Amino acid sequence: MVVWKLDRLGRDLRHLINTVHDLTGRGIGLKVLTGHGAAIDTTTAAGKLVFGIFAALAEFERELIAERTVAGLASARARGRKGGRPFKMTAAKLRLAMAAMGQSETKVGDLCQELGITRQTLYRHISPKGELRPDGEKLLSRI
Repeated sequence: MVVWKLDRLGRDLRHLINTVHDLTGRGIGLKVLTGHGAAIDTTTAAGKLVFGIFAALAEFERELIAERTVAGLASARARGRKGGRPFKMTAAKLRLAMAAMGQSETKVGDLCQELGITRQTLYRHISPKGELRPDGEKLLSRI
């Protein structure tokens, strides 16, 4: 495959390496005509060497990103920051729902709308009779 410039073949280095690896797997070489990487010709030993160096740099970059992500999450946790969105079901809502579900005239749809939760969330925490389920017990134990 012949390309005018290397940046025309891929969005970033990782994408470029994956593309060339795929081409090589199908027995297709790559030749860059102009610009940065004009010396790359994956059908030659020198071209494979240059491209191998690019691949090693891309792998190094991926590992650095992963390390920074883990360190950032650990730092945030140490400062008291919890990840993810807040739970829709609170202990107060759960207690109200338990009391309401114990009454025969309760309409589940109206209850869910009033509490701002879905039926799935309601039934994940309590049974139709208003009894606690494991997720409901876990929620109340967090208090």
